[in-house]
Amino acid sequence: VHLVESGGGLVQAGDSLRLSCLFSGRTDIEPVIAWFRQGPGQVREFVAMITRSGATTYSDDSVKARFTISRDNGKNAVFLQMNNLKSDDAATYFCAAGDGRDFGSWGQGTQVTVSS
Repeated sequence: VHLVESGGGLVQAGDSLRLSCLFSGRTDIEPVIAWFRQGPGQVREFVAMITRSGATTYSDDSVKARFTISRDNGKNAVFLQMNNLKSDDAATYFCAAGDGRDFGSWGQGTQVTVSS
């Protein structure tokens, strides 16, 4: 699966941002799309994921109340709506495709910067 992220940028703490991930290819083999993030000097961490139908989503507890993942298969896109952004949310955000446990396809990432 080929993935391209967009929507990152510089925002202030408390602002909202919507990231997009356009996907193409064999989503029958890698049906689950997920968002991960990696801050400066930090390990990559899971944010949220969504199944092929969009019926099931999982989010990390640290963002569950503020971030929402959604999917529009008609547009071949997965979105991450991020509200009430905090400085800790600053990172490069990646989308990935896989089976829900292993993610073999990755995008190049989109940078989110949060100023306080």
